Amino acid sequence: MIEDVTMMQPRVWVVIPVYNNGATVREIGLGCLRELPDVVVVDDGSTDADVAALFTGSGVTVLRHETNQGKGRAILTGLRYAGERGADFMITVDADGQHHPADIRKFLPVLAAHPAAIVIGARDMEVPNVPGSSRFGMKFSDFWVRLETGLSVRDTQSGFRAYPVKYLLQLECVSNNYDFEIEMLVRAAWAGLEVKSVDIGVTYPEKGKRISHFRPFMDNLRLSYRHMLLVMRRLVPWPYTKLVKGEPDEMRLFLRHPAKFLRQMLSEHALPAELGMSAGVGVFLATLPLLAMHTVVILYVTTRFRLNRVMAVAIQNLCMPPVVPFLCMELGYFMRHGKWLTEMTRETWVTQAPQRLWEWLLGSLVVGPVLGVIIGLLVYGIAAWLGRKKGVRIPPSPGSYGATSQESEVRGKP
Repeated sequence: MIEDVTMMQPRVWVVIPVYNNGATVREIGLGCLRELPDVVVVDDGSTDADVAALFTGSGVTVLRHETNQGKGRAILTGLRYAGERGADFMITVDADGQHHPADIRKFLPVLAAHPAAIVIGARDMEVPNVPGSSRFGMKFSDFWVRLETGLSVRDTQSGFRAYPVKYLLQLECVSNNYDFEIEMLVRAAWAGLEVKSVDIGVTYPEKGKRISHFRPFMDNLRLSYRHMLLVMRRLVPWPYTKLVKGEPDEMRLFLRHPAKFLRQMLSEHALPAELGMSAGVGVFLATLPLLAMHTVVILYVTTRFRLNRVMAVAIQNLCMPPVVPFLCMELGYFMRHGKWLTEMTRETWVTQAPQRLWEWLLGSLVVGPVLGVIIGLLVYGIAAWLGRKKGVRIPPSPGSYGATSQESEVRGKP
Protein backbone atom coordinates (compact mmCIF):
# COMPACT_ATOMS: atom_id res chain seq x y z
CA MET A 1 0.00 0.00 0.00
CA ILE A 2 1.41 3.38 -1.02
CA GLU A 3 1.41 5.91 1.79
CA ASP A 4 -0.14 9.28 0.95
CA VAL A 5 2.59 11.68 2.04
CA THR A 6 0.41 14.72 1.38
CA MET A 7 -1.83 13.71 4.33
CA MET A 8 1.07 13.34 6.78
CA GLN A 9 1.83 16.20 9.15
CA PRO A 10 5.48 17.11 8.64
CA ARG A 11 7.75 17.85 11.55
CA VAL A 12 8.63 21.52 11.27
CA TRP A 13 11.43 23.31 13.11
CA VAL A 14 12.04 27.05 13.34
CA VAL A 15 15.58 28.42 12.91
CA ILE A 16 16.35 32.03 13.82
CA PRO A 17 19.77 33.31 12.74
CA VAL A 18 20.82 36.28 14.87
CA TYR A 19 23.70 38.73 14.92
CA ASN A 20 23.54 41.66 17.32
CA ASN A 21 19.74 41.81 17.59
CA GLY A 22 19.65 41.26 21.33
CA ALA A 23 16.78 43.72 21.82
CA THR A 24 14.33 41.78 19.63
CA VAL A 25 15.47 38.16 19.36
CA ARG A 26 13.92 36.97 22.63
CA GLU A 27 10.44 38.20 21.67
CA ILE A 28 10.78 36.59 18.23
CA GLY A 29 12.04 33.30 19.66
CA LEU A 30 9.27 33.01 22.26
CA GLY A 31 6.67 33.99 19.65
CA CYS A 32 7.86 31.15 17.42
CA LEU A 33 7.79 28.76 20.38
CA ARG A 34 4.09 29.51 20.80
CA GLU A 35 3.55 28.27 17.23
CA LEU A 36 5.87 25.24 17.11
CA PRO A 37 7.66 23.18 19.79
CA ASP A 38 11.09 23.04 18.13
CA VAL A 39 12.84 26.40 17.90
CA VAL A 40 16.57 26.95 17.41
CA VAL A 41 18.35 30.29 17.64
CA VAL A 42 21.75 30.37 15.94
CA ASP A 43 23.89 33.08 17.50
CA ASP A 44 26.32 34.09 14.76
CA GLY A 45 28.94 35.63 17.03
CA SER A 46 26.80 38.35 18.61
CA THR A 47 28.58 40.87 20.84
CA ASP A 48 25.65 42.99 22.04
CA ALA A 49 24.06 40.40 24.35
CA ASP A 50 24.42 36.93 25.81
CA VAL A 51 21.87 35.25 23.57
CA ALA A 52 21.97 31.95 25.44
CA ALA A 53 21.16 33.74 28.69
CA LEU A 54 18.16 35.45 27.08
CA PHE A 55 16.55 32.03 26.54
CA THR A 56 17.52 30.26 29.76
CA GLY A 57 14.68 27.93 30.79
CA SER A 58 12.48 28.93 27.84
CA GLY A 59 12.66 25.71 25.81
CA VAL A 60 14.43 27.45 22.93
CA THR A 61 17.72 25.85 21.84
CA VAL A 62 20.62 28.24 21.29
CA LEU A 63 23.60 27.34 19.10
CA ARG A 64 26.58 29.68 18.87
CA HIS A 65 29.31 30.56 16.38
CA GLU A 66 32.23 32.02 18.30
CA THR A 67 32.90 34.43 15.43
CA ASN A 68 30.56 36.02 12.90
CA GLN A 69 30.43 33.74 9.84
CA GLY A 70 27.50 35.22 7.90
CA LYS A 71 23.78 34.60 7.71
CA GLY A 72 24.19 31.73 5.26
CA ARG A 73 26.46 29.81 7.62
CA ALA A 74 24.05 30.39 10.50
CA ILE A 75 21.15 28.99 8.46
CA LEU A 76 23.23 25.94 7.49
CA THR A 77 24.11 25.32 11.13
CA GLY A 78 20.42 25.33 12.02
CA LEU A 79 19.58 23.19 8.99
CA ARG A 80 22.05 20.47 9.94
CA TYR A 81 20.98 20.53 13.58
CA ALA A 82 17.31 20.17 12.68
CA GLY A 83 18.05 17.52 10.04
CA GLU A 84 19.96 15.38 12.52
CA ARG A 85 16.86 15.40 14.74
CA GLY A 86 14.38 14.31 12.12
CA ALA A 87 12.99 17.63 10.90
CA ASP A 88 11.10 17.56 7.61
CA PHE A 89 11.00 21.32 7.17
CA MET A 90 12.93 24.25 8.56
CA ILE A 91 11.26 27.67 8.73
CA THR A 92 13.69 30.57 8.98
CA VAL A 93 12.60 33.79 10.71
CA ASP A 94 14.66 36.98 10.94
CA ALA A 95 15.55 38.15 14.45
CA ASP A 96 15.16 41.89 13.91
CA GLY A 97 11.43 42.01 14.67
CA GLN A 98 10.38 42.51 11.06
CA HIS A 99 8.48 39.21 10.86
CA HIS A 100 5.38 38.12 12.79
CA PRO A 101 5.83 34.64 14.32
CA ALA A 102 2.06 34.04 14.17
CA ASP A 103 2.37 33.88 10.37
CA ILE A 104 4.08 30.51 10.77
CA ARG A 105 0.64 28.90 10.83
CA LYS A 106 0.07 30.09 7.25
CA PHE A 107 2.95 27.90 6.10
CA LEU A 108 1.83 24.64 7.69
CA PRO A 109 -1.01 23.57 5.33
CA VAL A 110 1.20 24.34 2.32
CA LEU A 111 4.05 22.24 3.72
CA ALA A 112 1.71 19.33 4.39
CA ALA A 113 0.47 19.42 0.79
CA HIS A 114 3.86 20.01 -0.86
CA PRO A 115 6.65 17.94 0.72
CA ALA A 116 9.18 19.01 -1.94
CA ALA A 117 8.63 22.76 -1.92
CA ILE A 118 10.31 25.89 -0.71
CA VAL A 119 7.62 28.23 0.63
CA ILE A 120 8.41 31.94 0.72
CA GLY A 121 6.63 34.42 2.94
CA ALA A 122 5.77 37.26 0.56
CA ARG A 123 5.81 40.48 2.58
CA ASP A 124 3.16 43.16 2.41
CA MET A 125 5.30 46.07 1.21
CA GLU A 126 2.44 48.57 1.48
CA VAL A 127 2.75 48.91 5.25
CA PRO A 128 4.20 52.14 6.73
CA ASN A 129 7.93 52.89 6.86
CA VAL A 130 9.00 50.48 4.09
CA PRO A 131 12.22 51.97 2.63
CA GLY A 132 12.22 52.62 -1.09
CA SER A 133 15.49 50.71 -1.30
CA SER A 134 13.74 47.60 0.06
CA ARG A 135 11.00 47.79 -2.58
CA PHE A 136 13.56 48.26 -5.35
CA GLY A 137 15.76 45.47 -3.98
CA MET A 138 12.84 43.05 -3.93
CA LYS A 139 11.85 43.82 -7.54
CA PHE A 140 15.48 43.70 -8.67
CA SER A 141 16.00 40.31 -7.04
CA ASP A 142 12.69 38.93 -8.37
CA PHE A 143 13.73 39.93 -11.90
CA TRP A 144 17.04 38.06 -11.74
CA VAL A 145 15.53 34.95 -10.15
CA ARG A 146 12.91 34.94 -12.93
CA LEU A 147 15.74 35.00 -15.47
CA GLU A 148 17.76 32.32 -13.68
CA THR A 149 14.95 29.85 -13.05
CA GLY A 150 12.12 30.72 -15.42
CA LEU A 151 9.82 31.05 -12.38
CA SER A 152 7.95 34.17 -11.34
CA VAL A 153 8.70 34.06 -7.63
CA ARG A 154 7.32 36.64 -5.21
CA ASP A 155 9.64 38.36 -2.76
CA THR A 156 12.83 36.41 -3.33
CA GLN A 157 14.59 38.51 -0.66
CA SER A 158 12.25 37.51 2.14
CA GLY A 159 14.04 35.78 5.01
CA PHE A 160 10.79 34.24 6.27
CA ARG A 161 10.64 30.98 4.35
CA ALA A 162 10.34 27.22 4.73
CA TYR A 163 12.86 24.71 3.37
CA PRO A 164 12.47 20.93 2.91
CA VAL A 165 15.40 19.73 5.00
CA LYS A 166 16.36 16.47 3.26
CA TYR A 167 16.59 18.13 -0.14
CA LEU A 168 18.52 21.18 0.98
CA LEU A 169 21.10 19.03 2.72
CA GLN A 170 21.92 17.64 -0.73
CA LEU A 171 22.43 21.03 -2.38
CA GLU A 172 25.87 22.58 -2.55
CA CYS A 173 25.97 26.35 -2.08
CA VAL A 174 29.13 28.41 -1.82
CA SER A 175 27.56 31.60 -0.43
CA ASN A 176 27.91 32.44 3.25
CA ASN A 177 26.16 35.77 3.62
CA TYR A 178 22.91 37.40 2.45
CA ASP A 179 23.41 35.96 -1.03
CA PHE A 180 23.03 32.45 0.41
CA GLU A 181 19.23 32.65 0.39
CA ILE A 182 19.18 33.61 -3.29
CA GLU A 183 21.65 30.92 -4.32
CA MET A 184 19.82 28.26 -2.33
CA LEU A 185 16.48 29.24 -3.88
CA VAL A 186 17.83 29.17 -7.44
CA ARG A 187 19.69 25.88 -7.04
CA ALA A 188 16.64 24.29 -5.43
CA ALA A 189 14.49 25.34 -8.39
CA TRP A 190 17.09 23.90 -10.77
CA ALA A 191 16.97 20.66 -8.77
CA GLY A 192 13.23 20.35 -9.42
CA LEU A 193 11.80 21.61 -6.13
CA GLU A 194 8.57 23.59 -6.21
CA VAL A 195 8.51 27.21 -5.12
CA LYS A 196 5.34 28.40 -3.38
CA SER A 197 4.46 31.57 -1.55
CA VAL A 198 2.13 32.71 1.22
CA ASP A 199 1.22 36.28 2.15
CA ILE A 200 2.68 37.48 5.44
CA GLY A 201 2.67 40.68 7.43
CA VAL A 202 5.76 42.75 8.13
CA THR A 203 6.73 45.54 10.51
CA TYR A 204 9.22 48.25 9.60
CA PRO A 205 10.23 50.59 12.44
CA GLU A 206 10.59 54.29 11.73
CA LYS A 207 13.73 55.43 9.96
CA GLY A 208 16.72 55.28 12.27
CA LYS A 209 15.16 52.83 14.74
CA ARG A 210 15.61 49.57 12.83
CA ILE A 211 18.83 47.65 13.41
CA SER A 212 20.05 46.15 10.15
CA HIS A 213 23.39 44.58 9.37
CA PHE A 214 22.87 44.72 5.62
CA ARG A 215 25.72 46.79 4.15
CA PRO A 216 24.27 48.48 1.05
CA PHE A 217 27.44 48.68 -1.02
CA MET A 218 29.24 45.48 -0.11
CA ASP A 219 26.20 43.21 0.18
CA ASN A 220 24.59 44.55 -3.00
CA LEU A 221 27.89 44.01 -4.77
CA ARG A 222 28.00 40.46 -3.43
CA LEU A 223 24.40 39.83 -4.54
CA SER A 224 25.09 41.21 -8.02
CA TYR A 225 28.16 39.00 -8.34
CA ARG A 226 26.15 35.96 -7.26
CA HIS A 227 23.41 36.72 -9.79
CA MET A 228 26.05 37.09 -12.51
CA LEU A 229 27.46 33.63 -11.72
CA LEU A 230 24.00 32.07 -11.62
CA VAL A 231 23.06 33.61 -14.99
CA MET A 232 26.30 32.32 -16.52
CA ARG A 233 25.60 28.84 -15.14
CA ARG A 234 22.08 29.01 -16.55
CA LEU A 235 23.51 29.55 -20.02
CA VAL A 236 25.78 26.49 -19.82
CA PRO A 237 24.06 23.51 -21.52
CA TRP A 238 25.17 21.11 -18.78
CA PRO A 239 22.17 19.46 -17.07
CA TYR A 240 21.40 20.13 -13.42
CA THR A 241 21.30 17.39 -10.82
CA LYS A 242 17.62 16.67 -10.25
CA LEU A 243 16.49 15.83 -6.73
CA VAL A 244 12.83 15.73 -7.69
CA LYS A 245 11.55 14.28 -10.94
CA GLY A 246 9.56 16.67 -13.07
CA GLU A 247 9.16 17.83 -16.63
CA PRO A 248 12.23 17.24 -18.82
CA ASP A 249 14.60 20.12 -19.46
CA GLU A 250 13.62 21.98 -22.63
CA MET A 251 17.03 21.41 -24.22
CA ARG A 252 16.58 17.66 -23.78
CA LEU A 253 13.06 17.99 -25.15
CA PHE A 254 14.47 19.72 -28.24
CA LEU A 255 17.08 17.00 -28.80
CA ARG A 256 14.74 14.06 -28.21
CA HIS A 257 11.40 15.38 -29.48
CA PRO A 258 11.97 18.37 -31.80
CA ALA A 259 8.40 18.31 -33.14
CA LYS A 260 6.95 18.49 -29.62
CA PHE A 261 9.38 21.27 -28.78
CA LEU A 262 8.26 23.25 -31.83
CA ARG A 263 4.57 22.84 -30.95
CA GLN A 264 5.27 23.98 -27.41
CA MET A 265 7.19 27.01 -28.66
CA LEU A 266 4.43 28.07 -31.05
CA SER A 267 1.74 27.74 -28.37
CA GLU A 268 3.53 29.58 -25.58
CA HIS A 269 2.26 32.87 -24.24
CA ALA A 270 3.37 35.15 -21.45
CA LEU A 271 2.39 38.03 -19.25
CA PRO A 272 3.26 41.59 -20.35
CA ALA A 273 6.44 41.73 -18.23
CA GLU A 274 7.66 38.44 -19.70
CA LEU A 275 6.91 39.58 -23.24
CA GLY A 276 8.83 42.79 -22.58
CA MET A 277 11.77 40.85 -21.17
CA SER A 278 11.74 38.50 -24.16
CA ALA A 279 11.70 41.42 -26.58
CA GLY A 280 14.56 43.15 -24.77
CA VAL A 281 16.74 40.04 -24.80
CA GLY A 282 15.94 39.39 -28.46
CA VAL A 283 16.88 42.94 -29.46
CA PHE A 284 20.11 42.89 -27.44
CA LEU A 285 21.27 39.63 -29.01
CA ALA A 286 20.23 40.82 -32.47
CA THR A 287 22.59 43.81 -32.24
CA LEU A 288 25.63 41.61 -31.62
CA PRO A 289 27.82 40.61 -34.63
CA LEU A 290 26.65 36.98 -34.59
CA LEU A 291 26.92 36.52 -38.32
CA ALA A 292 24.27 34.09 -39.62
CA MET A 293 23.73 32.84 -36.05
CA HIS A 294 21.29 35.34 -34.56
CA THR A 295 18.21 33.12 -34.63
CA VAL A 296 20.04 30.09 -33.26
CA VAL A 297 21.58 32.05 -30.40
CA ILE A 298 18.29 33.81 -29.57
CA LEU A 299 16.44 30.49 -29.48
CA TYR A 300 19.10 28.96 -27.24
CA VAL A 301 19.26 31.85 -24.77
CA THR A 302 15.50 32.33 -24.52
CA THR A 303 15.01 28.59 -24.04
CA ARG A 304 17.55 28.53 -21.21
CA PHE A 305 15.87 31.52 -19.56
CA ARG A 306 12.34 30.25 -20.33
CA LEU A 307 11.37 33.41 -22.16
CA ASN A 308 8.90 33.78 -25.01
CA ARG A 309 10.88 32.53 -27.99
CA VAL A 310 8.41 33.60 -30.66
CA MET A 311 8.54 37.20 -29.46
CA ALA A 312 12.34 37.22 -29.21
CA VAL A 313 12.85 35.73 -32.68
CA ALA A 314 10.29 38.03 -34.29
CA ILE A 315 11.58 41.22 -32.68
CA GLN A 316 15.11 40.65 -33.97
CA ASN A 317 13.94 41.91 -37.38
CA LEU A 318 14.13 45.43 -35.98
CA CYS A 319 17.90 45.08 -35.93
CA MET A 320 18.39 43.78 -39.45
CA PRO A 321 21.07 45.47 -41.62
CA PRO A 322 21.90 48.11 -42.51
CA VAL A 323 20.70 50.61 -39.88
CA VAL A 324 21.52 49.03 -36.50
CA PRO A 325 24.82 47.34 -37.54
CA PHE A 326 25.95 50.59 -39.18
CA LEU A 327 25.07 52.54 -36.04
CA CYS A 328 27.05 50.07 -33.91
CA MET A 329 30.07 50.29 -36.22
CA GLU A 330 30.00 54.07 -36.19
CA LEU A 331 29.82 54.16 -32.40
CA GLY A 332 32.56 51.53 -32.10
CA TYR A 333 34.77 53.51 -34.48
CA PHE A 334 34.21 56.64 -32.40
CA MET A 335 35.09 54.72 -29.23
CA ARG A 336 38.37 53.60 -30.80
CA HIS A 337 39.44 56.76 -32.62
CA GLY A 338 37.51 59.65 -31.11
CA LYS A 339 35.90 60.57 -34.42
CA TRP A 340 33.17 59.25 -36.73
CA LEU A 341 33.83 57.01 -39.73
CA THR A 342 33.16 59.10 -42.85
CA GLU A 343 35.12 57.26 -45.55
CA MET A 344 32.81 54.93 -47.45
CA THR A 345 35.29 53.14 -49.70
CA ARG A 346 35.96 49.55 -50.71
CA GLU A 347 39.03 49.49 -48.51
CA THR A 348 37.07 50.77 -45.54
CA TRP A 349 34.39 48.08 -45.74
CA VAL A 350 36.18 45.14 -47.39
CA THR A 351 39.90 45.27 -46.69
CA GLN A 352 39.30 46.55 -43.16
CA ALA A 353 36.34 44.24 -42.49
CA PRO A 354 37.92 42.67 -39.34
CA GLN A 355 38.25 46.15 -37.83
CA ARG A 356 34.62 46.93 -38.69
CA LEU A 357 33.53 43.70 -36.94
CA TRP A 358 35.48 44.64 -33.84
CA GLU A 359 33.87 48.08 -33.88
CA TRP A 360 30.46 46.51 -34.42
CA LEU A 361 30.99 44.45 -31.26
CA LEU A 362 32.13 47.47 -29.24
CA GLY A 363 29.20 49.58 -30.41
CA SER A 364 26.68 46.81 -29.87
CA LEU A 365 27.65 46.55 -26.20
CA VAL A 366 26.32 50.09 -25.82
CA VAL A 367 23.52 50.17 -28.41
CA GLY A 368 22.23 46.69 -27.54
CA PRO A 369 21.36 47.28 -23.87
CA VAL A 370 19.90 50.73 -24.54
CA LEU A 371 17.80 49.56 -27.49
CA GLY A 372 16.82 46.40 -25.61
CA VAL A 373 15.51 48.39 -22.64
CA ILE A 374 13.59 50.80 -24.88
CA ILE A 375 11.98 48.06 -26.99
CA GLY A 376 11.34 45.89 -23.94
CA LEU A 377 9.51 48.69 -22.14
CA LEU A 378 7.58 49.54 -25.29
CA VAL A 379 6.44 45.93 -25.77
CA TYR A 380 5.52 45.69 -22.09
CA GLY A 381 3.46 48.88 -22.31
CA ILE A 382 1.63 47.76 -25.44
CA ALA A 383 0.94 44.28 -24.03
CA ALA A 384 -0.32 45.72 -20.74
CA TRP A 385 -2.52 48.25 -22.55
CA LEU A 386 -4.01 45.57 -24.80
CA GLY A 387 -4.64 43.40 -21.76
CA ARG A 388 -6.50 46.17 -19.98
CA LYS A 389 -8.42 47.04 -23.13
CA LYS A 390 -9.58 43.46 -23.51
CA GLY A 391 -10.34 43.17 -19.81
CA VAL A 392 -7.78 40.42 -19.19
CA ARG A 393 -7.03 40.11 -15.47
CA ILE A 394 -3.37 39.54 -14.68
CA PRO A 395 -3.26 36.47 -12.41
CA PRO A 396 -1.08 36.10 -9.33
CA SER A 397 2.49 34.94 -9.74
CA PRO A 398 3.03 31.20 -10.28
CA GLY A 399 3.50 29.46 -6.98
CA SER A 400 1.13 31.71 -5.04
CA TYR A 401 -0.80 29.57 -2.62
CA GLY A 402 -4.48 29.43 -3.40
CA ALA A 403 -4.27 30.11 -7.16
CA THR A 404 -7.10 28.41 -9.01
CA SER A 405 -6.69 25.97 -11.88
CA GLN A 406 -8.27 28.54 -14.16
CA GLU A 407 -5.58 31.07 -13.21
CA SER A 408 -2.89 28.49 -13.85
CA GLU A 409 -4.28 27.90 -17.30
CA VAL A 410 -4.21 31.63 -18.05
CA ARG A 411 -0.56 31.84 -17.03
CA GLY A 412 0.58 28.90 -19.08
CA LYS A 413 3.91 27.26 -18.44
CA PRO A 414 6.71 29.40 -17.09
